[in-house]
This record gives sequence, C-alpha cells and structure tokens, in this order.
Amino acid sequence: MHIRLIAVGDRQPAWVDTAFKDYAGRLPRPWKFALQTIATSRRRRHGDSSGARSEECEKILGKLANGERVVMLDERGSQLGSTELASSINDWQSDGRDVCFVIGGPDGLDEHCMARADFTWSLSRLTLPHGLARVVCVEQLYRACTVLEGHPYHRA
Repeated sequence: MHIRLIAVGDRQPAWVDTAFKDYAGRLPRPWKFALQTIATSRRRRHGDSSGARSEECEKILGKLANGERVVMLDERGSQLGSTELASSINDWQSDGRDVCFVIGGPDGLDEHCMARADFTWSLSRLTLPHGLARVVCVEQLYRACTVLEGHPYHRA
C-alpha cells in the first residue's frame, strides 16, 4: 500500500515544511509517502468562493487514480482516535489499495470532490489552518504506524 497526501496550497510557512518533512521522513518506506500540492485558486474579494473550490476540485480529481482509496479531510467527517486510525490503516493495508488523503483549500472541498471520498476524516471539530492540518495529518499517520508496530511513541 502506498500513501500520499494531496493538499491545496503550495506555499506554507517554514515551520510547516520543517514539521511535515520530519514526520513524513519517519513513515515506513514501503508506504512511499508523497505530498502533492495544488495551487490555491484565486478568490474574488467579495464574491462567491464556489468557482475557486470547483477549480481546485477539478485539479484534485485529476490527480486521483482509479481504484485508489480516497480519504477527504473535512471538519464534518468522522473523528477517529489514534488507535482507531491505526485500525483503519491496518484494514486498508489488507485490501491492497493505495490510499490518498486530501486537504482542500481555504473554503474546503467542493461537493464533487466529497462525492469521490471513500471515507471522510475530521481531524477535529476545530477549524485548523491548512498548514497545521498537514502536520497533524502526517503526525497521526506516523502515530498510527507506531501503534501498529507496538512502538512506544504512542502511549495510551
């Protein structure tokens, strides 16, 4: 199983890049974890953001592979504890499909993107800046890996 993250927003603060690279570097090599970024679409100052979300969605959908398990990150999704996420990843590994996590743009994900989701995951009921969501996502993937390996990083 290979895992990747598609995230809207190609420029992040240095601390986001540093933290993200640290946790991504800890993930198991067989996962071949990769980050793919999509530029944030231009928004109108006082207009509707649906056009920008739709444009971002088209770019996201264009990067998804057939048969790939798609996990959309959205505040309205299911909240999982770290051990629940580890269990889900273990189940996903069993079916052999690659997994792609998706973080949308500043206005979230378009309904057409959400329709492509095999699972919708909420990191929190809080609204998080996208850079922080990236870091939390990859840290939780690392934590799930340590749970599955019995590594002491996760202390429950």
